[in-house]
Amino acid sequence: MDVMGDKATLFETGRFVQPAGTEPARDEMADMGEAAEETRLALAAQSGDVEAASVLGALLLRRGDLDGAEPHLRAATAAGDRAAANNLGVLLHQRGYPEEAAGWWRIAAVAGSAAAAHALGRHHRERGDEPAAEYWLRQSAEQGHVLGAYALADLLEHRGDVGAEHWMRAAAERGHREAAYRLARALDRTAGPGEESGADNAVAEAEQWYRQAAARGHRRAALHLGAILEKRGELKEAGRWYLTSAKDGEPRAACALGFLLRDAGDTESAAVWWLRAAQEGDGNAANALGALHAERGETQTAERWYRAALSAGDDNGAYNLGLLCAEQGRTAQAEQWYRRAAYAGHREAANALAILLLQGGDTTGAEPWFSKAAEAGSVDAAFNLGILYAGRGEEEMALRWYERAASAGHAEAALQVGIARLRQGDEQEAERHLRCAAGGGSAEGAYRLATLLDARRPPEPAHELGEIVQEKTECEEWYERAASQGHRRAQVRVGMLAAARGDVVEAARWYRAAAEAGSRNGAFNLGLLLAREGSEPEAAVWWTRAADAGHGRAALRLALVYARRGELAEGQRWADRAVALGPAEVAERAGRLRDALREELSA
Repeated sequence: MDVMGDKATLFETGRFVQPAGTEPARDEMADMGEAAEETRLALAAQSGDVEAASVLGALLLRRGDLDGAEPHLRAATAAGDRAAANNLGVLLHQRGYPEEAAGWWRIAAVAGSAAAAHALGRHHRERGDEPAAEYWLRQSAEQGHVLGAYALADLLEHRGDVGAEHWMRAAAERGHREAAYRLARALDRTAGPGEESGADNAVAEAEQWYRQAAARGHRRAALHLGAILEKRGELKEAGRWYLTSAKDGEPRAACALGFLLRDAGDTESAAVWWLRAAQEGDGNAANALGALHAERGETQTAERWYRAALSAGDDNGAYNLGLLCAEQGRTAQAEQWYRRAAYAGHREAANALAILLLQGGDTTGAEPWFSKAAEAGSVDAAFNLGILYAGRGEEEMALRWYERAASAGHAEAALQVGIARLRQGDEQEAERHLRCAAGGGSAEGAYRLATLLDARRPPEPAHELGEIVQEKTECEEWYERAASQGHRRAQVRVGMLAAARGDVVEAARWYRAAAEAGSRNGAFNLGLLLAREGSEPEAAVWWTRAADAGHGRAALRLALVYARRGELAEGQRWADRAVALGPAEVAERAGRLRDALREELSA
């Protein structure tokens, strides 16, 4: 009995039998299967099987064996196999014979090959023959060939033909990822104008196509899908798509992922992705890295990244360089960078340049840059123009620019408009703008709104012991908001309201806060409160602070305190001070006290 040795081969395969007890690897088994199939096809082709010759030629063509594929494809083509004719065209095109390739594609296309019609259409388009290209691409697309549908859509879109969307959609529905991405982009562009419901529908459909393209590995679709999800607040899923896109080499996704991580508090991971994006030429990421290093005080590294952003074509780099130089006191260099960014159309750089010129006393040079920035949409520049015109006494022009800035949500501009409307007697408009200012965080706006509302409310009856304290009015709430933001007059007013309610502790807290911040009225009222509570020595300390700041009533109180103590000379000195400070009523009382003290001293 013959025993099969280690080098024995399987029947007609040319492959060695595995030694006993050895399990072939999966890829080796696949190779064995392919080789067996190839051998079978070769034998069938040799016996005149046209289909086998066509399939074998296609197999060798995919492998890159052009010399081995060509005779099989020619034999099958001669026998009328249209798939072989198409593949022969592909082979000849790869060899650098496009015209001969087109001839075989034509034969296959006429015979009904959608793939050949697509190839022939592409051939004609490359040569600028768009009518012929459209004809053959349409033949391919109408037969359901996905590449033909996409190529036809691309051609029609290039010409601005409305039929492009139909074929782009057809290709996308058949799984073409680039078609899905481009269809989503087109829907994105049309989502802006029009009815709100229609726009929402377009955005929703665009998201579906982005999702389909992204799921098939389209990195830009993954980027846009991430942006949609981030805008909607679905940050976790947005981060996953950004990560997918970034790993596929999309720098903008890496940059967006960095910002997402930074907002989540993971600055170190954000820096890793920004670095990756910046190294691939993303200017936004380079700026982010620059800002990160600037926050850490690493100004040289920050400057290097800002310059990298500028080299990548991002004008924010020049603007950020200007900010960096300005912070370091390098005014000349700051002006240079601001000017460079401003000439490139950077509106905030134009505003910053104007401020720099204004600080240097160049009002004439600052104004056109403020105007340029404001016209380009800079809200801060519009507000600054208002300040500029107000400083010249051109109130009407100032108000116009304040109103423009206020309409864009600038709180301080809204405050200025509110003050102007109050001067004009238009309380309704004044209130509207003061509400905008107060709501936008302006302490002065909140205070002025409170005083406006306070003046309208009827006087309340005196508060009696045991009476239920009513809820705070709206004006009190605005006073308190302004006070909590450090507004001294509001703090004094809140203290007065608390005192009127009988809440001495709360009143003292607000008076003290105002006094310590430099409010002479706060210091005077705190002194009154302390004196009523029996703490006259401490009251005198606060009255002294108020009087030194120019408060006449505080000086009169001090004169009375020293007179009662018998310190007549000191009392006379404060009485003199009260006479000088006024107002008239205080001056009159202080004058009488001074004369009495003088007589007492001379007696």
